[in-house]
Amino acid sequence: MKWLISFFTSSLGRKLIMALTGLFLIIFLLIHLTGNSLLLLNDGGESFTGFVVFMEENPVIKISAYILYLGFIIHIIQGISVYLGNRKAKGGSYAVTTTANASIFSKYMFWFGMVILIFLIIHLGDFWLGLKVTHTFGNEELYHKLINKFHNPIYLIIYELGMIALFMHLRHGFQSAFQTLGLNDKKWTPIVKCLGNIYSIIVPLGFFIIPLYVYFVK
Repeated sequence: MKWLISFFTSSLGRKLIMALTGLFLIIFLLIHLTGNSLLLLNDGGESFTGFVVFMEENPVIKISAYILYLGFIIHIIQGISVYLGNRKAKGGSYAVTTTANASIFSKYMFWFGMVILIFLIIHLGDFWLGLKVTHTFGNEELYHKLINKFHNPIYLIIYELGMIALFMHLRHGFQSAFQTLGLNDKKWTPIVKCLGNIYSIIVPLGFFIIPLYVYFVK
């Protein structure tokens, strides 16, 4: 047990946890985007509400939600830990920036993550807190609350900035996670890179377009 604790507190272990939790969150984003895309339908929120109720009442989804919360927390803590560890190792500069041709996505991945964290705090405070903790509104009211929020230009700008940061974070994070897991040979690297490029564009773009559609059309 001691060796296991030592491994997961080591630099390699922390990066491995970052990769695994990151991949779990990547799957979550696809599910979340599927639900949000139902906002595009002109059915008064019936499909969206049905999706939310299904997610709330399905026991497997409910258990997965707690794993998701834990995954978020671990990913954030480990991300900060890896960043501080790299700064210490390089005497105050982030290790990822050691190569002169490092992309902006890798150089500032941590800071894009911090922007996402700020966005999440705002986003969860507006929706998850009221729905799950204070119970100030229910599943049936979530649709109208979302629509009203997306009609607020200030919130719309905050949301869109969060999605831009998500794109920047995923652009490097997707491929980095698979590399950490060892899928970085000549056979897998081109496939992972291609999938990472597609995912990091399509998913944030989907989240980006939906509130704009709501603001200008609904």
